[in-house]
Amino acid sequence: MWYEESVFYQIYPLGFCGAPFENDGVLTHRIEKVRDWIPHMKKLGINAIYFSPVFESDTHGYNTRDYKKIDTRLGTNEDFAKLCDDLHKEGIKVVLDGVFNHVGRGFWAFRDVQEKRWDSPYKDWFHISFDGNSNYNDGFWYEGWEGNYDLVKLNLRNEAVIQHIFEAIDFWIENFHIDGLRLDVAYCLDRDFIHRLREKANAIGNDFLLLGELLHGDYNQFVNDGMLHSATNYACYKGLYSSFNCMNMFEIINTLIQQFGPENWSWYRGKH
Repeated sequence: MWYEESVFYQIYPLGFCGAPFENDGVLTHRIEKVRDWIPHMKKLGINAIYFSPVFESDTHGYNTRDYKKIDTRLGTNEDFAKLCDDLHKEGIKVVLDGVFNHVGRGFWAFRDVQEKRWDSPYKDWFHISFDGNSNYNDGFWYEGWEGNYDLVKLNLRNEAVIQHIFEAIDFWIENFHIDGLRLDVAYCLDRDFIHRLREKANAIGNDFLLLGELLHGDYNQFVNDGMLHSATNYACYKGLYSSFNCMNMFEIINTLIQQFGPENWSWYRGKH
């Protein structure tokens, strides 16, 4: 696939474009700043760009409000569509951050639950108990991502949730012609959901990338023919960071041998 030979450039748009941390609701066409950097990317040999969250969110981008609307602080859907067209014309692939494990408290379906509680048709979109309370005194308990309650965990066993996400992906492909997804906290995602996402990716086309964020453990459980194409190899990243900052190459050498070495016991032999 194309990603195997690509040089990626990551941009966190809200920070890169100087957007305020809180979503102030003021429409500002900041995403256009990325266009000015295309010549720089070309000079570096970049041929794929990974955008951290670009969709409407409460604050930092990972607390999504609306999967089908570019964050107001960055611009409009039309702004982003034009940028993606310009990137593609320069031979640069576009990969978006798929934040599917959780949404923000401002997500429309969660707001409906806050208003209607057990009468909301969306209460089963989340992991909710009306016998408890939240840190925000909502009058009900809900599961947040790793104890962060501004990130409301989605119920990826709920078919309506899955279809809502799949419709959003179709929307991104139709409007922005994206080339793949980087799945946020892929290690937390329901594995049946990942499998279904891979089936959808295969149906989209053989070159639609699914890249998962994985921290530790056996990546083979997530990266295989029925799930993800590849992963963010944080073990190697940690080895590189520690080795260069400590001026000791042992950690990265040990990690590379452990993962990709010549021995039969190497974890990912032949997969690099």
